[in-house]
Amino acid sequence: MYAASSREALAQARTALDSAPKADTGDQLLAVARLVGGNRELLGALTEAAVPPAQRGDVARAVLKGKVSSDAADVVAAAAGGQWSTSSDLASGIHDLGVEALLRSASAAGDADTVEDELFRLGRTVANTPELEQALSDRARSPQDRAGLIGKLIAGKVNPVTERLAVDAIERSEEKPADALARLADTAAGIGGRRVAHVRSATELSDAQRSKLAKDLEADIGSPVTLHVDIDPELLGGVVVRIGNEQIDGSVAGKFAAVRRGLR
Repeated sequence: MYAASSREALAQARTALDSAPKADTGDQLLAVARLVGGNRELLGALTEAAVPPAQRGDVARAVLKGKVSSDAADVVAAAAGGQWSTSSDLASGIHDLGVEALLRSASAAGDADTVEDELFRLGRTVANTPELEQALSDRARSPQDRAGLIGKLIAGKVNPVTERLAVDAIERSEEKPADALARLADTAAGIGGRRVAHVRSATELSDAQRSKLAKDLEADIGSPVTLHVDIDPELLGGVVVRIGNEQIDGSVAGKFAAVRRGLR
């Protein structure tokens, strides 16, 4: 999470992104984030508070001239002109803008739902395959090696934006691979203006049940909802729904637990 000043700087840079929601821009921003994050001297030059914002933006443009598109350079220059809480937040912010650009490009192409669903399912696959999760988490392997592994598994099988984001997440994130992919799926839903309902169900939900649950939740929170459903037989029956910090426990196991608490 960003502190207040970094959130403001990110919002400022996002205005430059509004005119550049292209996949190429996203790819270039992810590359710039790696460059900036790995170069302390450059990072310092782009975040030096004593230097006027416009000059920091000029430094960014000079460094990136001929290496990225003008759209990507504009976004980085806008980011460099912000007041970040920490210098590392700048690299993280550029990265997040790259992810957003890729997701926006998918939305513009009509592929937003596909990318979100693929990221969620890929995260579940990793979580439910211990050998794969261990290989993707193995710090004895280089980040590039781990990223190459997930890339080989999904190449040509998912949307290109899904592939780019998944490979980047495995290479860059310090989270568990399944968690990083799940967070990306949530971000994808947010780009589309939807809230994510994390649902645990004792059994697979039918299309009709999914539709009714989504409509009921949308009516309750006043916002479009996308369901991310996991099967958990230990619930015995019913569902548990989490949206943000709120949880609704309608499972049989949850009702038994409530009865037991009432008997104490």
